Amino acid sequence: MRRREFIVLLGSAAAGWPLAARAQQTRNLATIGYVGTSTPLAESQRVAVFLRRLRELGWIEGRNLAIEFRWAEGRTERFAEIATAFVALKVDVIVLAGTAATLAVKRATPVIPIVFTLGGDPVGTGLVASLARPGGNVTGLSSMTSDLAGKRLDLLREVVPNLHRLGIITNADNPSTAQEMRDVERIAQTLGFESIAIGIRRSEDISPAFDALKGHADALYVTADPLVNTNRSQINTFAVSARLPTMHGNRENVETGGLMYYGPQFLDLFRRAADFVDKILRGTKPADIPVEQPTRFELIVNLTTAKILGLTVPPSLLAIADEVIE
Repeated sequence: MRRREFIVLLGSAAAGWPLAARAQQTRNLATIGYVGTSTPLAESQRVAVFLRRLRELGWIEGRNLAIEFRWAEGRTERFAEIATAFVALKVDVIVLAGTAATLAVKRATPVIPIVFTLGGDPVGTGLVASLARPGGNVTGLSSMTSDLAGKRLDLLREVVPNLHRLGIITNADNPSTAQEMRDVERIAQTLGFESIAIGIRRSEDISPAFDALKGHADALYVTADPLVNTNRSQINTFAVSARLPTMHGNRENVETGGLMYYGPQFLDLFRRAADFVDKILRGTKPADIPVEQPTRFELIVNLTTAKILGLTVPPSLLAIADEVIE
C-alpha cells in the first residue's frame, strides 16, 4: 500500500464513524484499539508494518479483525481520554507506544490486554513487575532507552570532538524520558561534560527552550517522546539555526533534518508487536508473555545536516552507519 493511500485510509475510515455504528460493525470481529501517540502521517510507517505482520498471521481487517485508531497528536492529556473510549468500546486488546501512554491506559483498565512498544524502562516505571513475568494485563517490547545513552554520547563525540557542553531536551511530563534525561546527565558528568537539561510540556515551550540553550551548549541530545516527535521539524529548525548538532532517540527526527539517530530499529519493534497481539487474540494472557528487548539496532546519519552545520563526519562512522541521508 502506498503511503498516501494509507494516510487517506486512516483519515476516512473508522475515526469518523459514529460510536454506535462502529460498535455494530465490529461486534463479531476481534477488535484492536490502536493509540497513535503522534499523528497518522508521523506514524504511517509504523502502522503499515504492524498491519502487514497481522495479515501474515491471518488477521484480516473486515474479515476477522477490526482496528479502532485514535491519535493523541503529541498531547499527553489525550491518553486518558482515548483509554476511556476504548474501554467503552470493549476492544479486545490495546496497542500503543511509550511509557506515558501505557501508564495512562493501564490506569483506565486492569482487564483489557495492553501491548506496548518503545517502553524505555518497563520495570522501573511500573509498567510490568518484571521482564520475564510481566504480571497483570500489560506486556510488550522495551526500547532499552536508558541503556543506550552512553553509546549515543560516544557517537556524538566522534562528530563533535570539542564537545564540552551538552544540552538535553525532553518532555518533562513523560516519566520514561525524564529518567533518560537523568541518565544522560549522569553519563555526561562522567565524561567531563557540563549539561543543561530543558523540559518542555507543549509545543509552545520549544522556542523558549532554545533561547535557554543559546550560548550554553555545543550539541543537543533529543529524547524520544510523542510531543517531541510531533514537533520534530520545529525542533530541527531551531537546532540548525542555533548551530547545534543533534543526537535523537527517534529515527524519524533524523529523516526530517536531525543529525544522528542510534537505537532500536523501531519498525522491527512494531512488527513484533503484532506477534504479541496474535498470541493474545488466540488466548494467551499478557501476564504469561515475557517483555522482549530489541534485537536490531541502527545508526542513521544525515550528511546533509552535517554539511549545513559545517561538520565533518569521520569516514569510520559513515562506514558503520546503516543509512546515510544525503
